[in-house]
Amino acid sequence: MSVSITVTVNGITYPLDVDPHASLLHTVRDQVGLTGAKEGCDDSECGACMMLVDGRPTNACSYLAVQADGARVITVEGLAEQDGAGERLSALQRAMLSRGGVQCGFCTPGMLISATALLERTPHPSEDEIRVALSGNLCRCTGYDGIVKAVAAVADGTA
Repeated sequence: MSVSITVTVNGITYPLDVDPHASLLHTVRDQVGLTGAKEGCDDSECGACMMLVDGRPTNACSYLAVQADGARVITVEGLAEQDGAGERLSALQRAMLSRGGVQCGFCTPGMLISATALLERTPHPSEDEIRVALSGNLCRCTGYDGIVKAVAAVADGTA
């Protein structure tokens, strides 16, 4: 038996029929077709599935799609900026690339979502605040320094 929900993802409203036990992650990947958020641990431990749900960073692997009924969801794809020629990377996305914050890229969607939420509520965070905000995201490649430097560069306007 499916449940009808309506979710706005990256500014587009989707009426969806979902299994009551379907995660937001699988719903967005399988029904909406946005595959930027990754399934890593499937247990809210790694952060690769992170999305903003009504402005809050949320591990979408353990958040039911039915809980998102009526919500505004932003995925990593929704972070790109719109310009006259289409989409371009946001300042944070560009800073991650230029400062070595991306290697394999698996953690990048969750890192970008967590950092975006931090910068929205704390425009000029300290390094400690950045590290705490990113602490729910596991990275096995970068050692976090490039990621922290990228967030700090956006915060201080040098990105």
